[in-house]
Amino acid sequence: MRYLPASRSRATVGAAVVAVLVGCSPAPEPAPPSTPSSSAVAPTTAPETTATVVAPPPPAPPPPAPPAPPVDPPPATTHPVTAAELGASWRPDCPVDPAQLRRINLSHIDFEGQTRRGDLVVHQDLADEVIEIFGELYRMRYPIAKMVTLDHYPGASDEASMEDNNTSAFNCRRIPGSGSWSFHARGRAIDINPVLNPFIDGSGAVEPRNGAPFVDRRRVDAGTLHDGGSAVRAFTDRGWVWGGHWRSPLDYQHFEHR
Repeated sequence: MRYLPASRSRATVGAAVVAVLVGCSPAPEPAPPSTPSSSAVAPTTAPETTATVVAPPPPAPPPPAPPAPPVDPPPATTHPVTAAELGASWRPDCPVDPAQLRRINLSHIDFEGQTRRGDLVVHQDLADEVIEIFGELYRMRYPIAKMVTLDHYPGASDEASMEDNNTSAFNCRRIPGSGSWSFHARGRAIDINPVLNPFIDGSGAVEPRNGAPFVDRRRVDAGTLHDGGSAVRAFTDRGWVWGGHWRSPLDYQHFEHR
């Protein structure tokens, strides 16, 4: 058996030991993952937007309420009249007898919008039609200042009645400046609101005198009568003649049935 020298043997053993130690040592740990630098720029996001809320349009206003239906007047009443009841408004030479006349008690609207009762004396042949006409005036709320018979005024004065703005019918009188009987003397004429609707003769004189401000027919005050107006047509549509259509004289208050 051959022996290696001692020095060489020790070197060989040392190398073997180193190799064994190296093989038995643990593997090196992997490097930790890199972390972003604090100076790195953070990712940006789009700014939040606020939605604009559009308010809905306001609701349309409700349609206007329909006008109230016309209100019928309380029933009118018709009565015979006597010479004593007619007083100074009748005399024996009148062209009609009291038996041919009728007193109508009917309703009208006054200038405060209130319902009033009044009286007209008309020819018996026209009584029903007059009730129809004044019913129409009531439904359209045409105002009438006053309505009393002529016997309420001393001597049945037509001038006093007109100045009182009194609406009237029968009065046994002649046409001023004429010998002819007025249609009022036959119970076939009605004067409406005389102050507001004056009489103007050919010379320009005005009756009643307190009606002078209303000669200007551009005025449209309540109670005035105008061509084509509903109140005028309540008469003319039934065949009555309106004095506002005359050339001379002009008689805006006057309606007659021939």
